[in-house]
Amino acid sequence: MPRRVVLLHGLWMPGLAPEVFSYASVADGPDNAVPRLVELLRREDADIVAHSLGGLIALQALCDAPELLVRRVVCLGSPLRGSGAAAGLMRFPLSTLMLGRSAGLLRQGFACWQGRAEVGVIAGHVPHGLGALFGHFDADHDGTVAVAETRLEGVTDHVVIAASHSGLLFSAEAAAQAAAFLRDGRFMPVDAVG
Repeated sequence: MPRRVVLLHGLWMPGLAPEVFSYASVADGPDNAVPRLVELLRREDADIVAHSLGGLIALQALCDAPELLVRRVVCLGSPLRGSGAAAGLMRFPLSTLMLGRSAGLLRQGFACWQGRAEVGVIAGHVPHGLGALFGHFDADHDGTVAVAETRLEGVTDHVVIAASHSGLLFSAEAAAQAAAFLRDGRFMPVDAVG
């Protein structure tokens, strides 16, 4: 039987994607979003596809409520180990307006994943985005998040595709990989996606 999928947007994105779950990423941040997501997931069995900050919100919800019956989570460009761009932005006086209450979770991330949900991460390596203005990237990145920031010990699978941070939302390859992970619990080889 097909499972429902809850979509979570990233920072500054409410209303721009067809999400089922919307939250005020700057004004409310995780303190309000996580309990609301937990309540939604208690009412219905669902898997999760989350972009950027949304992946952090999803994993925090599953940490706070480990009894939830979420089977699989796909994170698109989520800085699960913490965001260097967010840390860099924190050096500027207006950072509280830009990151709001999400700053702490964005900067900190997670040490590892130990929850029961299978987590798959899709990272991009096309360096187009404003994150490079605030963070210093020494290796592959999607313009906002370094690929290394998406690699979290304990996740089930990880794949890197040709997409920028925002481009992950519109990528046919990202959609195909997300569908494969939700269906099979693993990503397809990159050269098999067509």
